[in-house]
Amino acid sequence: MVRMRKVVVIGAGAFGGWTALHLLRAGVKVTLLDSWGPGNPRASSGGETRIIRGAYGPDQPYTEMTARAMKHWRSHEKQWKRKFFHSTGVLFMAANGDDAWESGSREALEQAGIAHKALSLGEMKKQWPQINYEGIDWGLFEPDSGYLTARAACQAVVEGFVGEGGQYMRAPVRGEGLEFGARKGIALMDGSRVEADRYVFACGPWMGQLFPQTLGDKIRATQQDVFFFGVPAGDTRFDETQLPVWADHRGRFLYGIPGHGARAFKIADDTRGPKFDPTSGERVASPERARLAQEYMEFRFPGMRGAPLIKGRVCQYEQTEDSHFVVDRHPADERIWLVGGGSGHGFKHGPALGEMVARLVLKDAEAEPCWTLARFSRKLGA
Repeated sequence: MVRMRKVVVIGAGAFGGWTALHLLRAGVKVTLLDSWGPGNPRASSGGETRIIRGAYGPDQPYTEMTARAMKHWRSHEKQWKRKFFHSTGVLFMAANGDDAWESGSREALEQAGIAHKALSLGEMKKQWPQINYEGIDWGLFEPDSGYLTARAACQAVVEGFVGEGGQYMRAPVRGEGLEFGARKGIALMDGSRVEADRYVFACGPWMGQLFPQTLGDKIRATQQDVFFFGVPAGDTRFDETQLPVWADHRGRFLYGIPGHGARAFKIADDTRGPKFDPTSGERVASPERARLAQEYMEFRFPGMRGAPLIKGRVCQYEQTEDSHFVVDRHPADERIWLVGGGSGHGFKHGPALGEMVARLVLKDAEAEPCWTLARFSRKLGA
């Protein structure tokens, strides 16, 4: 393990917050910086909820990472006496002949020890009769998976980090000169500088702006609209006591989270939206996408026909072309680590990814090839 005294982590979202916490627990002095605060409305880690599930298709590292993250989420719930992980179950609806992703997920789920089972159409109709299964032949169900409370979890991680002795500062970083390294530390917007032995940039959709040459459009922020519909008064069929988190890969990949208390019925389209500026972009959800979400909802959940749109929200993905994360050193300065590219599925992995990044930073080790910058050059044939 490389001897180091201080690490600065920039970004207090799912990746940065957990990385800072794991580094701190390894005995390093850690300063965590964020421009607007953990779980803020501009962040990819903001908002109310995120799905946690193990299915990812075949030949990928994320199912095993989810299993590790689940253990962390559970143990930290006990440690902090907070509730983040809601085990509603997750149902993937599949159609014969177009189910390679669902079928290909089962071996990885088995190896990772994540509970799952294949359900017949008849079994699904019996268990969740409020769903219209037109075009669906079977389902892949993870009974112990569900959703996480996103904003609250980010805030709890930072509170835990500070409680264990970490230093947290609301302090924007100046991007000028970062591509040339951090040999004199990194500059903050107030004119001060911070110096450390290592720097971990986990800035979500701002990564490409801070490192335009190294990352640029390799991490691209896209606008993703999320809609919340009000369930009929007194009707519990669409809350989490009677409905799991669900996902429908038929055609466009739509997914949703059932209602809970004051939170309405959530529907989102995983299809990548237009390019979006996370700092100055206006967060007004598209009326056309709202209409499509409502049409889908009324088709798949007939009992929600006529349900009012309670809220539309714009968040963003920090998308890489292959949907893999970025975990690597900066080519001009090995003291700078770049961690990002959550690509719409990163939040759930935060505890396990932070643990891994802390280990890599402390050992000056190499990440998996699928996460390094070299993969972009290979794709270009360089």
